[in-house]
Amino acid sequence: MNKLFFTLLILYSFSVNAQQKADLIIYHAKIATMNKQGEFAEAIAIKDGIILATGTTKHIRSAYEDAKTNIIDAGNKTVIPGLNDSHMHVIREGLNYNAELRWDGVTSLKRALQMLKEQAARTPPGVWIKVVGGWNEFQFEEKRQPTIEEINEAVPDKPVFITYLYGKAFLNKKGIETLGYTKDTKYEGSLLETDKNGKLTGIMYAKQTPKAIYTTLALTTRLTEEERKNSTLNFDRELNRFGITSVVDAAGGGQNFPSDYSTSLTLAQEGKLTVRKAYYLFAQQKGKEFQDYEKWIGDVKLKKNELMMVPNGYIPEGAGENLVASAADFENFLEPRIVLSDSMETDLEPIIRLLVKNRWAFRLHATYGESIDRMLTVFEKVNKEIPFNGLHWFFDHAETITDSELARVKALGGGIAVQFRMYFQGELYQKLYGQPTTQLPPIKKMLAMSIPVGMGTDATRISTYNPWMALHWLLTGKTIGGMQFWPKDQVLDKYTALQLYTSGSAWCSEEEQEKGKLISGMYADLCILSDDYFSLPPDKIRGIESILTVLNGHVVYAAGPYKTLNPPVPETIPEWSPVKYYGGYQKN
Repeated sequence: MNKLFFTLLILYSFSVNAQQKADLIIYHAKIATMNKQGEFAEAIAIKDGIILATGTTKHIRSAYEDAKTNIIDAGNKTVIPGLNDSHMHVIREGLNYNAELRWDGVTSLKRALQMLKEQAARTPPGVWIKVVGGWNEFQFEEKRQPTIEEINEAVPDKPVFITYLYGKAFLNKKGIETLGYTKDTKYEGSLLETDKNGKLTGIMYAKQTPKAIYTTLALTTRLTEEERKNSTLNFDRELNRFGITSVVDAAGGGQNFPSDYSTSLTLAQEGKLTVRKAYYLFAQQKGKEFQDYEKWIGDVKLKKNELMMVPNGYIPEGAGENLVASAADFENFLEPRIVLSDSMETDLEPIIRLLVKNRWAFRLHATYGESIDRMLTVFEKVNKEIPFNGLHWFFDHAETITDSELARVKALGGGIAVQFRMYFQGELYQKLYGQPTTQLPPIKKMLAMSIPVGMGTDATRISTYNPWMALHWLLTGKTIGGMQFWPKDQVLDKYTALQLYTSGSAWCSEEEQEKGKLISGMYADLCILSDDYFSLPPDKIRGIESILTVLNGHVVYAAGPYKTLNPPVPETIPEWSPVKYYGGYQKN
């Protein structure tokens, strides 16, 4: 009787599924399901934001199409799951994107300085011209940074602030004057350079901390709330342009909860976000981190669906990226490694205990193996008293993590979120420590040990948000300047690299059962690519973009042959916004 019942139940399930008709069918495609290596389908059927099925064009259209179904011919183009960045500061950048001039993708310093000059001509008096991350000198034909003299010549009469990675910034003469900085201006852990006459040159360096750089950045032009909403929508659309449909936000310094999250939350409630955002909470006040987490544990409901347009699109995940100031493993390859404070363990332990006791997921910024060793000792101590027992946690970055430390991560059930920071800093690392003989971070070892690994960029204050540049790094081991940083035998194959950017990153928000593959029951997040990722030479992959991005079964970005499907986006504000004139990532 039971066997007959279950047989009938299965038959009924198949019958109901077959009767469903799709809202959207994409056919005549090369669909990488990412369910297993080498598995491709020709068509995909979608209903209510969920994938019904993939298969041949003939089967999908005959089984799931009716008069109401939207049909898109992919023209034999490659379709992949929507990309998912496991570590980006997407919420913070959304608040600032419209106010920034991006040098991402610019290939010559001459052009970068010309953009600076052009932007100054349209910027109102008193408004800052800012370049905040996403570039380094090795992307330029000239292979050098701008001089402060060149910056002053390009913009003599309006304030300019340019950041370089985490370790250096440029402030023009008008900027120094606007801020009222003098030789007596001091910031803990930072240096404001002076000339032989004791006057500020306009160059500042992060030594032990980037406090001077980020405090100065906070004093520059801030967008209004209306402009911040517009900026967030613009940045989401820019990410959609590259096929990104999800981001795990790592929070960051100066990103206060809940005030700095309200813009994205409002847009989520209005159904306007076009990127799914899972976010972690980062305590901001040194010495008061425990109180913050204690309060949030009482007030914040994790995994609460706050996005009305798509499921799990804007949700709190847990604690991090930094948990306590004394564990801030500051990465700056312009300077030798900083040794963490002796108080780190004492400060970190009660917070880890609090999080584990309350089953809060957490992530922790850690660049160096020396720091990771000490952090793991704290985790292992807490685990003996309150077992982690499947609690979701992971390290961010982990460039120089050791084999023994990887084994300890695995024993505690942890994962690693890796980024392509070495794409921008490989030459600087080599200058300090010599040419690496192994992969940094050791991604292949992590995967061989079955440690969960998610891929991301750490955009935007250090690297670009363009995922195809990050995939180029995974496939070649080269820096943005073309230096072979990894040994060639350590690079990843195309399937593995893409898997890290899809289901691998989904693990970082505990959504690997919901997205990252194009199979029945998963979220209908996908993109049609401008070029075939699987057949292109690795160096050509940097030029890939999406020509159609679908989120939750709806088109959120379209270009080229599909441009008539591109949803309208509000006109960029304010009028002087660099985004209005240049966009974000520069294609040429």
